[in-house]
Amino acid sequence: MTSPADKRTILVVDDEPHIVSFTSMNLEVEGFNVATARNGEEALDVLHGDDPVDLIVLDVMMPKLDGFETLRRIRSESSVPVIFVTVRGDESDRVAGLDLGADDYLTKPFSPRELVSRIRALFRRIEAAEPPRLQEVVVDDWLTINFDQSQVVANGTPMHLRPTEYRLLYQLVNNAGQLLSHDTLLERVWGPEYRGEHQYVRTYVTYLRQKLEKDHRNPEYILSERGLGYRFKDLNP
Repeated sequence: MTSPADKRTILVVDDEPHIVSFTSMNLEVEGFNVATARNGEEALDVLHGDDPVDLIVLDVMMPKLDGFETLRRIRSESSVPVIFVTVRGDESDRVAGLDLGADDYLTKPFSPRELVSRIRALFRRIEAAEPPRLQEVVVDDWLTINFDQSQVVANGTPMHLRPTEYRLLYQLVNNAGQLLSHDTLLERVWGPEYRGEHQYVRTYVTYLRQKLEKDHRNPEYILSERGLGYRFKDLNP
C-alpha cells in the first residue's frame, strides 16, 4: 500500500448493477479509484491485470463463481485486504468468510458511510502495525518467531502468516504470560471501532494455532481463558 490514500483502488464485486453503481459512486466521492466486476471470474481477471488493487469488497451470492470460492482463490495467491459482504443475519456466511481469510465483513443493507469507515479502518491498521520491539524469539525447539523479518518457523517449516495474523501474534508474544482480553486484542490489532466483535479474535487465534501448534486441538502456545481472552505461554517461567 504505497499509494496515497486518495489514489487507492477498490475492487467492488457484486452481480447487482445498482449496488455496484451506487457503491462505486460513493467510493469515488471519497477519493478512491474504483474497479468493478460482476462475478468472481471477472474479479480474478481484474486482480490478475496490470493495475494494482488495494482492497476488494466481495459479495457472497454471485453467479458462475460465488464469493466463497472467489475468496478461496484470492487467498491462494494474494493477501490483498478483502471485505466480505453477506446477507443480514446470516452468521454462517460471516464466519465462513473469516475462516477463508476475509479481513472484515459487512451485512446488507449497509450505508456508504459504514463501508468507507470500514475501508479506512482496515487501511489504518495495515499501515499502523507497530515497529517490532522483538526480533528473534526462540520459543522452543519447535517454534521460532522473527518479527523483524516477518518469519515464523514451526517444526523446521516456514509458515506463511497474513499481516493481521502477525499483528495478533506480536501482541500475544510481546505480552507472553499475560492474559489479554478479547476487547484489548481487538483494539490493538483491529482498532477501537471493533470492540465487541469477538469472532474476529477467535477466528484468527484458530488460524495461528493451526499454523504454529504441534496439535491445534491441544494448544501449548496460545492459551485461552474461557470468556476472558488469550495469553501466550510464559517465556520466562
